[in-house]
Amino acid sequence: MRKGLTVLSIQSDVVRGHVGNGAARFALQRLGIDVWAVPTVLLSNHPGHGTFRGEAIAAGRIADLIDGLAQHGWLKRCDGVISGYLGAADQTAAVADAVRRVKAANAEALYLCDPVFGDDSGAYARAGVAEAMARDLLPLADILTPNRFELSGLTSRRIETAADAVSAARTLGNAEVVATSVPFPGDRIGTVAVTKSGAWATAAARLERVLSGSGDLFAALYLAARLRAIAPVNALVRASSSVDCILRASAAEPADELTLVASQNDLAEPAHWLDAVAVSPR
Repeated sequence: MRKGLTVLSIQSDVVRGHVGNGAARFALQRLGIDVWAVPTVLLSNHPGHGTFRGEAIAAGRIADLIDGLAQHGWLKRCDGVISGYLGAADQTAAVADAVRRVKAANAEALYLCDPVFGDDSGAYARAGVAEAMARDLLPLADILTPNRFELSGLTSRRIETAADAVSAARTLGNAEVVATSVPFPGDRIGTVAVTKSGAWATAAARLERVLSGSGDLFAALYLAARLRAIAPVNALVRASSSVDCILRASAAEPADELTLVASQNDLAEPAHWLDAVAVSPR
């Protein structure tokens, strides 16, 4: 019997809410995957609520936590690494070192980089973070999951259609790029998965109210599927369907966070499934 899967998750953490590790940890655990969560920032709540307390974690502290795992020989048990929001540009060196050490201990481990630095409202990461991610983390990534704004920033290309996303993704050189928040006709929003051999997209009706953390959740679910050797197109369908179900359930409630716990069945088996279509580059 195959051993259980383990993921090292290096991203933001909040006391209340479901963003960063607060989304990834529960989602992965609900799917039977163990999670070693390392915070890059530790906040009382998501800054989107207005006020918050907390701070970025020093890059040296992140490295120290990874050292603690390595001292026990545990890195060889790690099947995947996911990184997301970083609190400072110098944290990329600690993340890159962690990825290299995991891959040295387990050559089969996958690294998913979610280059979180902004959205259609603009950049919100600290100065220098996007550039440091592009320099230090993108070259190591087996899977990259930027949103439309981030893909445009990383490639200096306008992303207006699924075909634009495919063309931009293929300039990055990563084996697998999955772009979220891509506009689709009919006031729909889509996700586009791009590999060397093909590209596919799913799309759903755009919601008026989308709560923070959907991108973090998608990245975790997509990595979970790929770690189980589910093909990219099927991983896309599974992850995007779960996220769409949870977003709809959350929007139907007077909630200010994703209703992740109440909607947890949709993590394992979405109540409805999106269809994937093939996409050609422009």
